[in-house]
Amino acid sequence: MFPHGTRFFFRTRVFGGSALTADIAVPKDRPVDAMSHDGVPITYVPARNTVFLAYATALAEVSGARDVFIGVNILDWSGYPDCRPEYVAAFERMANLATRAGVEAAARGETALSIRTPLIDMTKAEIVRLGLSLGVDYGDTTSCYDPTPDGAACGHCDACQLRLKGFAEAGATDPIRYA
Repeated sequence: MFPHGTRFFFRTRVFGGSALTADIAVPKDRPVDAMSHDGVPITYVPARNTVFLAYATALAEVSGARDVFIGVNILDWSGYPDCRPEYVAAFERMANLATRAGVEAAARGETALSIRTPLIDMTKAEIVRLGLSLGVDYGDTTSCYDPTPDGAACGHCDACQLRLKGFAEAGATDPIRYA
């Protein structure tokens, strides 16, 4: 994904403000219907997708790519502000205003960069089925917000529960190791 030799060091305690980046308990064993609420979840990481998209935009511009893909989906709309279609559209506009490629393309009446969200309207079960049909080895993936020190998924956080529900609804077994 990044050029050979590129290294990124993220210190999770630098920003805080999230159960994923600070000493705040990760919610566990909540019913799936309780995960959808009106506020921003405590597992929201400040500007996470903005950071990811900024790096991807820079790499796309340098490499001449015209498309950047991000895996946000419908279940994340409920509370994560950087997973909404409005956010993605705004980032795409900003990327086309803030890059040389964008300015040069606009001068020609074109758009330099498109942010693609192929999973945005899909349920977790649909995503699992699509991945299986494409040969994705889900054993190499994880969604857990609170893995054990040896890397096993907790099986109790919101992400694990949504993942397990997606696999069950897809009629498949999640191959990752759970604690």
